[in-house]
Amino acid sequence: MTSAVFPGTFDPPTNGHLNIIERGSRLFDKLDVVVACNPEKKSLFTPEERLKMLKELTKNFKNVSVHLWDRLIVEYAEQNNANILLRGIRNANDFAYEFDLSLMNHNLDSKIETLFLPTEAKYVIVRSSSIKELAQFGGDISEMVPSTVEQAIKAKYNPQHT
Repeated sequence: MTSAVFPGTFDPPTNGHLNIIERGSRLFDKLDVVVACNPEKKSLFTPEERLKMLKELTKNFKNVSVHLWDRLIVEYAEQNNANILLRGIRNANDFAYEFDLSLMNHNLDSKIETLFLPTEAKYVIVRSSSIKELAQFGGDISEMVPSTVEQAIKAKYNPQHT
């Protein structure tokens, strides 16, 4: 059985994330989506809110499960018998950052490999930070995130209108 881990902050979950999850679910027997819990990072949604959204968004994928994790991702992979870290990349900047992380992770555990999955062209501009900024100023994010996530973002930025 081939098990992979798709780690990320997922703040918020985007259509790009879901595309990587859908494609990863076809590539691997088991795919664990792991929501990073990093108290040093300022997030719009709590880890529990991100977990709940992702569980709902991935419920139709029989081989996908969603988990919270607050330690090194290689430790998660080791404990869950996964030997692949799946990473989506949009551009050369993503690749440079992810490549450095892959070297560090491989150094921590040489049995774990990182596979890069290029995003589909329509998701190249979809960045969580840009989505949050756009939403904060009332911009249209409907093409970038699932409707449930769009409503949750709007509720965060404009709670009196939900």
